[in-house]
Amino acid sequence: MRKKSTILIIVSFIAVTLLVFVTSVQAQTDPPETQNQEPRTLSVNGSGVINLEPDIAYIRIGVQTEGENAQEAVASNNQQSQLLLNALTQAGVAEDDIKTTNFSIYPREERDNEGQTTGINYVVNNTVSVTVRDMDQIGLVLDSAVQAGANNISGIQFDVEDREAAQQQAMTAAVENARARAEVLAEAAGVVLGDVLSIQTYLGGGMPIPLERGVVMADAVAQEVPISPGQMQVTVDVSVIYEIN
Repeated sequence: MRKKSTILIIVSFIAVTLLVFVTSVQAQTDPPETQNQEPRTLSVNGSGVINLEPDIAYIRIGVQTEGENAQEAVASNNQQSQLLLNALTQAGVAEDDIKTTNFSIYPREERDNEGQTTGINYVVNNTVSVTVRDMDQIGLVLDSAVQAGANNISGIQFDVEDREAAQQQAMTAAVENARARAEVLAEAAGVVLGDVLSIQTYLGGGMPIPLERGVVMADAVAQEVPISPGQMQVTVDVSVIYEIN
């Protein structure tokens, strides 16, 4: 009898051990309902566009001279360039808004109709970048520059000086647009919007606008040049992920 009792106790112990092991395995493989799960989400895109009138312009104005003697060509260019600088300041451009961006001198061979070299001319270029902060004065600035001897105005670019404020307005508009779209989708799907899980922004637009009116040369008519800067856009796109319930 004692031997049978011992065997019975051992079998019972093994059965209990197996039950505990199986229960432990089930607890690991079958997570309880209270365990955290990945939230359900809704992703939308939104856009914000702000139209702005440019309030600043950048102009590249140059003086080019030529001469058979390099020193004479440089001296002539220096004289005309100084006249240009004086004219720009008299037209209301601040000295800090005039910056030299290029000065170059190079020899150029002169040839006859048969391709034979007849001599060498030295070409001197002096170009300044001019910032105009009063948009109503652009025509006057260009006219003054041409009359002072500028013979190369290579481009005008319009911009907005305080672009950060415009970008912030566009960001707000883009997020509001995304929220409106998300609400429409949530109502159609029969769910409720929850917290914002993430936002990504993409800035676009707002680049300086080049004036495509060609190059103003020295033989331009001495009159105030009509300028129309038009409008520029600052755009922001956002991608928003909402939790839904």
